[in-house]
Amino acid sequence: MKIIWDKEKVKSILPQREPFLFVDEVIELEEGKRIVARKYLDPELDFFKGHFPGNPVMPGVLTIEAMAQAGILVYVTARPKIVEQNPTYYFGSVNAKFRSPAHPGETLILEAEIFKVANFGGVVDTKARVGDRMVAEARSIFAIKVDPDSNRDFAK
Repeated sequence: MKIIWDKEKVKSILPQREPFLFVDEVIELEEGKRIVARKYLDPELDFFKGHFPGNPVMPGVLTIEAMAQAGILVYVTARPKIVEQNPTYYFGSVNAKFRSPAHPGETLILEAEIFKVANFGGVVDTKARVGDRMVAEARSIFAIKVDPDSNRDFAK
């Protein structure tokens, strides 16, 4: 698949950095609606060493974080001016279902679709899968905090 956004573009939007950056690239994008991203699960990632020795799997909380990062990316396409304000993102309620583990060497496909969007937050539906195998699904509610002195007009 064609890469729409490379890692440098992703890093220009997300505040996270390695080792806590869980989106490598964006491969599909419907601005303001839906995004599909990838995370390569390098066997050398530190969390695989302890979760679990002899049977390494990606921790569920990190799968949720990867889906949340994809959610931020799709939100930003609906409110692109928000990035200029260097916001802080807060994920609140996350209703997640885990279906299958993700293992070292696999590629996690992250899908995020906007359910509802507002200037200072929204609701996103996300999925994580490996190939056709569903790893997790979640509906997440999040809020955005910006410097009170910044321009608050985030409309497209």
